[in-house]
Amino acid sequence: MKRNDNLYVTASEKSVAQFVADFAAVVKDNAFVVNNEDTMNMKNTFREHGGVVPDEFDLHMMQVCKPTKADMSLTMNPERAILMPKFVMVFSGKDGKTQIRYLSYSLDDIADLVLDDPKFPDNVTLTFVKIRSMIDEAK
Repeated sequence: MKRNDNLYVTASEKSVAQFVADFAAVVKDNAFVVNNEDTMNMKNTFREHGGVVPDEFDLHMMQVCKPTKADMSLTMNPERAILMPKFVMVFSGKDGKTQIRYLSYSLDDIADLVLDDPKFPDNVTLTFVKIRSMIDEAK
């Protein structure tokens, strides 16, 4: 994996809460869903399970999914599931900007992880590109 190619690093002038709301709306407009809206605020999730984090801790782990694509893909080959959770990390930066991170994989990485499935790398790569474009739209 090549960090510079696979890790999308960007920032927004919006607050974490505003970016999260705007990104969720963009996701919905593109027939994707945020699969974990109830648990993506990690401060709340950690505290609900006995974790201790400071009040200023503000990290949202947004799981993005397109159920109408994932259903067919995973039915065809459950081995693909390893690459299905697509998380967009949104957190408060030290510079006052909201930081956004998204990790994707190269065609070679995908082919190495899901063997004997020649069409999958191209298909999932299109999804990676779409998620990056939705992040940019929400910024």
